[in-house]
Amino acid sequence: MSQPTLTPASSTPTNILSSSSLASTAFTFSYPFGIYGSGGPLESQYFASGASDQVAFTYKKLGGDVLDIELTEGNVFAAYEEAVLEYSYIINLHQAKNALSNVLGSATASFDHNGNPIAGDAQNIQAELKYPKFKLTYPVRVARGLAKYAGTNGDVRHYSASFVPTGSVQDYDLQEIISSSFPDVITNNQRATITNVWYKTPFNMWRFFAYYGALNVIGNLSTYGQYSDDSTFEVVPTWQNKAQAMAYEDSLYTRVSHFSFELIDNRLRLFPVPESGATPDRFWFRFYVDGGAYDEDSTRKEGMDGVNNMNTLPFNNIGYTNINSIGKQWIRRYALALTKEMLGQIRGKFGGSVPIPGDTVSLNSGDLLSQASSEKDALKTELNGILDQLTYVELSKKDAELVKTNDEIFAKVPMPIFQG
Repeated sequence: MSQPTLTPASSTPTNILSSSSLASTAFTFSYPFGIYGSGGPLESQYFASGASDQVAFTYKKLGGDVLDIELTEGNVFAAYEEAVLEYSYIINLHQAKNALSNVLGSATASFDHNGNPIAGDAQNIQAELKYPKFKLTYPVRVARGLAKYAGTNGDVRHYSASFVPTGSVQDYDLQEIISSSFPDVITNNQRATITNVWYKTPFNMWRFFAYYGALNVIGNLSTYGQYSDDSTFEVVPTWQNKAQAMAYEDSLYTRVSHFSFELIDNRLRLFPVPESGATPDRFWFRFYVDGGAYDEDSTRKEGMDGVNNMNTLPFNNIGYTNINSIGKQWIRRYALALTKEMLGQIRGKFGGSVPIPGDTVSLNSGDLLSQASSEKDALKTELNGILDQLTYVELSKKDAELVKTNDEIFAKVPMPIFQG
């Protein structure tokens, strides 16, 4: 049987990668995302030059001068853009690890479809290129929460209130008193937390300092009140005197007091039962109302609407002109792996071989796909491994090790003998 006569429309394939590409050509190509090709003048120019150089690099690495490569310049440009975005993604993840604990609660931004802060946004500050201050934002927030329970300071406002006791009435509902007196503080049936209960009596400090005003006896811890003359003058810190006076006053309130109380479920019970004329005219208590975790105080900002995790960091895609030679070499290698993956996918559509008159041509689709997968994984592992060694924590450890090593070196250096 005679072979059929083939009359193809063209004697050469129409989609074959060329050996080079002019930078001007890259401007006219439609990149999949267009993040870098449509940037500022320098950004677009340098990105186009890099993408064009990648065409020649791919042509040589895949043997285009020996066997046709079934790719277009557009395929290489797309791979190059994806490689730059992948590099930006990994670097931004690394910086998120470094910066997040210090920028929590800081202002965030609105982002466009490319993930960049919207043009004109007040927070479009290129935070991905900045070195954040060490602010211990999260530990400070935790400390404020703990301080709330210690009653020293914190992230809630403390209030004080009082009530006038009634003769023969022993129980008082402090929650009800607060609700009626502070309608703007107690909302949605919030529960108040009582921290202190007290009443005022005449001050007894004069008993502590003696009627001489403690002249020349302040600091004498063993003989307070026994004598006060010039022979017992002692120098002690002022805070010690204050602490002693406070302890003495508290002892009087506690040990000499005629009243005690029991507080259960914000209901106060006084002991003994108050009597008309023999009861302090007013009892005081301090409290706070613990709002929800996402409530923002109307009089001060707590950063509730700011950065809360990696997703709200105001990070741009890293600008092409902000990537140095180290990054650009990684991009070239990753883009080459992506073009291998594309070429393997294309050749795989032919089922591993292409029929020609009287024979078939075997294609290396499987090899290309395998190589591409291995190279991509290796490149990302390499970059992540290097970045893990360059976190702020690891850099601090290296500095500490360097100082220790230097100390060991100088410990061996003989000390010079001083001659006056």
